[in-house]
Amino acid sequence: MKREKLQKEHAPLYEALYEYKNSRQASFHVPGHKKGRAYAPEGGAGFLEQVMEADVTEITGTDDLHHPEGVIRDAQQLAAECFGAEESFFLVGGSTSGNLAMILTVCTKPGDLLLVQRNVHKSVLNGLMLAGAEAVFLQPQLDESSGLLTAPAPEKVAAALASYPEARGVLVTMPNYYGMGTDLAPIAEVCHRHDVPLLVDEAHGAHYGQHPLLPASALASGADVVVQSTHKMLAALTMGAMLHVQGPRVNRGLLRQRLAMVQSSSPSYPVMGSLDLARRLLHVQGAEAFTAGLAAVEALQRGLAELPRFGLLQPQARQQEGLAAGSAAAAYTAQDPFKVVIYDRTGGLSGYELQRRLEARGCIPEMSDDRYVVLLYSLGSTEEDTCHLLEALTHIGIEKADAQPASFSTGADASPGHSIAYPSEAEKTFVEFSTWNNSHTSHFSKPVRFSLTPLDPDEIEAVPVQVSAGRRAAEMVIPYPPGIPMLYPGEPITAAAAVHLQQLAQAGAKCQGVQDPKLETILVYKE
Repeated sequence: MKREKLQKEHAPLYEALYEYKNSRQASFHVPGHKKGRAYAPEGGAGFLEQVMEADVTEITGTDDLHHPEGVIRDAQQLAAECFGAEESFFLVGGSTSGNLAMILTVCTKPGDLLLVQRNVHKSVLNGLMLAGAEAVFLQPQLDESSGLLTAPAPEKVAAALASYPEARGVLVTMPNYYGMGTDLAPIAEVCHRHDVPLLVDEAHGAHYGQHPLLPASALASGADVVVQSTHKMLAALTMGAMLHVQGPRVNRGLLRQRLAMVQSSSPSYPVMGSLDLARRLLHVQGAEAFTAGLAAVEALQRGLAELPRFGLLQPQARQQEGLAAGSAAAAYTAQDPFKVVIYDRTGGLSGYELQRRLEARGCIPEMSDDRYVVLLYSLGSTEEDTCHLLEALTHIGIEKADAQPASFSTGADASPGHSIAYPSEAEKTFVEFSTWNNSHTSHFSKPVRFSLTPLDPDEIEAVPVQVSAGRRAAEMVIPYPPGIPMLYPGEPITAAAAVHLQQLAQAGAKCQGVQDPKLETILVYKE
């Protein structure tokens, strides 16, 4: 029987959950909280009660994520239509599960080789470990104006593919944690010329391509497999993400099997329902969904113009100030307007300190490094949020106004009648270390083998960080956020890396994967 065409106004899975929530059926199935009624003697489950009422399992009418034939199949088909994919899959383990699945799909045998951008999320390195794969790490491009890394240059990708024709694919991250990006289409063209897939961790770009003011999506640029965190920049519950695929270069049957392997056999229906709902909001409203959020960003940009102490990271600034184009322009050509990255032009406040002061005034940033603070806006942001932020920044500027470094001469950024002399763009000292800037290769590395084999305690030792240069790391050092491994087991520790480790320790940065949480020592292989 011919199926009726799906309508974008519908949210098949969400509607099934809503119907179940309001039904009077008696539950003789998991979960054990029975629509939250287990908490009734205590007065209910509070704010979680409504979520629990829709927290079901694979019963008649709710379908099966790992063998979808009904509402989940329809919801995923509508997602593919909305995001421009040939096929889309719901993820209940965040982009992490998507990254694991796409690596395990492409690297099918131990020793398979994958070309990987060096500053990737820890989940990518974990995927390489699970696959027993080898990685050739690609050096990302440096945007000289900001001091931050973006993605590898297309010509470097081409050179690596020429040197390693056995590579099973190329994996890059776009955009980076700061919302910075460049054109992915040339990289996709290089990959397809060598008949390998381009895999993109687009965790922070689920909204890309959905509004004229937003950068193009990875799918529209030619990527074969794309992983997006729908919960980060759209409106799904935390852990809600999607994997999109197009083209003939990936075995989709194997991809389904890998997704079933790395995701729970009891997936969260509230998370999946929120994915369906987030898609419907975007699918129905289109570009209009972003009107309020973009208005909030524009209000912030106007307000920052009245606060000359705080700079705003954006590629257009270089062109407006007449800085040289060339490699820097190629490295950073697009900025996500919803990732507002600010910094203290005077250098008086580090990013870490600026974040602490914002939090003290009720504004909670996404992350910071030793120069920048990343403020994440979305389609759910309001101009009221911006007013709160601008008020906080105004007070912070006043707090330190009488203690600015005196070494800066008055530059183009100085405001008439303002007592503080601000540096020009050419005079600014930019970030020397960012937790995103984790790359130590020249153009591309030699193959690095990843494995799940545990380390032998007799082969490793802890040494002070300040004397670790020249040794090989025996643990993964992952500043979080953003979760980009600075070192992986077996990687040589350069002198610069040893200094950066000390900077992290001094800044009190949180690091995952390390034995010493204070980062005074690091595990290395014995010489």
